[in-house]
Amino acid sequence: MNLLEGKVVLVSGGTQGMGAAVARAAVDAGATVAVSGRREDVGQAFAAELQKQGEREALFVPADVGDTDQAAASVDEVVRRFGRIDGLVNAAGLTSRGTLLDTTPELFDQHVAVNLRGPFFLMQAAVRDMVGRREPGSIVNIITMSAHGGQPYLAPYVAAKAGLVGLTRNAAHAHRWDRIRVNGINIGWTETEGEDAVQREFHGAGDDWLEKAAAGLPMGKLGQPDDAAALVVLLLSDRSGVVTGSVIDWDQDVVGAHD
Repeated sequence: MNLLEGKVVLVSGGTQGMGAAVARAAVDAGATVAVSGRREDVGQAFAAELQKQGEREALFVPADVGDTDQAAASVDEVVRRFGRIDGLVNAAGLTSRGTLLDTTPELFDQHVAVNLRGPFFLMQAAVRDMVGRREPGSIVNIITMSAHGGQPYLAPYVAAKAGLVGLTRNAAHAHRWDRIRVNGINIGWTETEGEDAVQREFHGAGDDWLEKAAAGLPMGKLGQPDDAAALVVLLLSDRSGVVTGSVIDWDQDVVGAHD
């Protein structure tokens, strides 16, 4: 179903992992899609893939969301190329490790820059275009189940992502009369290229880590990016109705439940 037919959507961090899955799903739903990322070669190749997939123009915008000027400029480039922006997905993220005791100010600032400040100014630029045109829009923030508290080794990540939960609700309330809907998804443990790299770099995982991890989960597998991407597309689309300010837990663990 073409839930996003005729819509222009920007996916930050959209060249790999969850962002790439969202970009592909949005193209399949009929959207004209732009993706941003830091690697020019990867981004241009992925945009070409999306263009072939959807048989319509796709755009790569080089941008580091941790740089507020680049973040805002990525939205401006989408508006310049396509005349507007109808949907924004904040999928870029930083997951490097740090505890309360060993996190440096530099590491903390990196997490805030990528996981909170960048999304803030991407949203600001997108909402300005929507309000300026007096047209509705939809924003989906990719957050994390760890925003509920998280693991001790994710302290700066949790701090920034928990801030994004609050920002999601604040922006939703502020712009509901503009018919701009803002929602978030707390993604649980998901099978992506980035997760594989994290497991190997920070946790000494071997080649069989995924099989072992899946065996210990209720559904017998990690979350799949394509499944999460389908929910993102639904929230971006009119099919999700009036829902705004919602932060949905997308996971197989239930927060607050105990055996």
